Amino acid sequence: MLEKFKQVLYFPIASYFAFFAKIQLTIWKPTIVVITGSSGKTTLLHLIESQLANNVKYSYHANSSYGIPFDILDLHRTTLFITEWLSLFFLAPFKAFKKPFKEKLYIVEADCDRPNEGKFLASLLKPNITLWVSSSRTHSMNFDNLVKQNKFYNVEDAIAFEFGYFLAYTKDLALVAGDNEIMAKQFPRTNVEMHIIKKDCLDDYRLSDKGTEFIIDKKSYQLPVLVPQEVFYSIGMTISLLKYLGIKPDLSFSKFTLPPGRSSKFEGLKRTTLIDSSYNANLSSMQAIIDMFVQLPAKNKWAVLGDMLEQGKEEEEEHKKLAELIASAKFNKIILMGPRVKKYTYPILQELIKDKDKIEVFLGPKDVVDYLENNLDGGETILFKGARFLEGVVEHMLADKNNVLKLCRREKIWIIRRKRWGL
Repeated sequence: MLEKFKQVLYFPIASYFAFFAKIQLTIWKPTIVVITGSSGKTTLLHLIESQLANNVKYSYHANSSYGIPFDILDLHRTTLFITEWLSLFFLAPFKAFKKPFKEKLYIVEADCDRPNEGKFLASLLKPNITLWVSSSRTHSMNFDNLVKQNKFYNVEDAIAFEFGYFLAYTKDLALVAGDNEIMAKQFPRTNVEMHIIKKDCLDDYRLSDKGTEFIIDKKSYQLPVLVPQEVFYSIGMTISLLKYLGIKPDLSFSKFTLPPGRSSKFEGLKRTTLIDSSYNANLSSMQAIIDMFVQLPAKNKWAVLGDMLEQGKEEEEEHKKLAELIASAKFNKIILMGPRVKKYTYPILQELIKDKDKIEVFLGPKDVVDYLENNLDGGETILFKGARFLEGVVEHMLADKNNVLKLCRREKIWIIRRKRWGL
């Protein structure tokens, strides 16, 4: 009942803050660049940030119908507790008329977690430039009713249509990933100049201890970190954006740093190497990171994989597909964590993998920590991807505890939740 009440009030309350955010945007008058998509948004934002000067405002940690108006109004949530809301309501009218930010370029990450969020944010921002990097089954449960009502054939179409609002409201330029047929259906919704980036421009993709190299249109781009092959779309968009803005790119991306929980590399206990991609998970991001991990030059690869949340009626199907991805990767050890992977993924893995000793399954993160501490020989390379507080497992496995600050979900509310799970 409470959850339904929240859903009913979501946009009416968000509209209150958006009303004042529009006033501030009218005073500020920035050039607005929207980065959107199901996954890869924050990595793309960081790629662009590594290339531009400091006179740019970025919407760090703000991508929703609340987060973006808060960012425009310079309102901040710190504890994520409900008690903060009274001060936010009170301050919003005053913040609408505050002195605008000095930066004249606003790069904002925008998500579509639910129906009408794309339209809501696109109509607020009216972006000059839109970068649409992906579209897949994320937050699918929120779009199931649209399919039941026969408004869309499937959730993929419903989700892509919502992202398509950003194209519809774009004023000057759209940069899009062009190999997704469902995304392509939305391209006619804009009349602005469009640059379509396709996989046929990727000549090579290489991983090493030094990072990742992409050969795109015969040019080499060196990233000092490990990233999946799909990041070439983001590199292509970054280069196209810089060209449009008249800025010469740094092909080495020497200033690029990964956002927390997106394939970050750490030294772990017992001389292990930890690949932390624990921020989120859907099937497309699972496939991207597993494919990357397979190509990584390392011995004795372990994978710790958790549930994919908010998949709605596709939950069983997506987790069964995950089993096929895992089996084809041929990991030395597979550790599953969560009720969904236990129910749907684990039984299929037992059928696909002959050596049953390779597979372990647990419900909670504390059990995974205990298993790793007691069974690692040393020197393993371990991938972490999925939900249910995997970032807490990574935290316990770090050799240098100072690296805790580089993990995702550091807010107080997440610390409390992890403690409830024994972390």
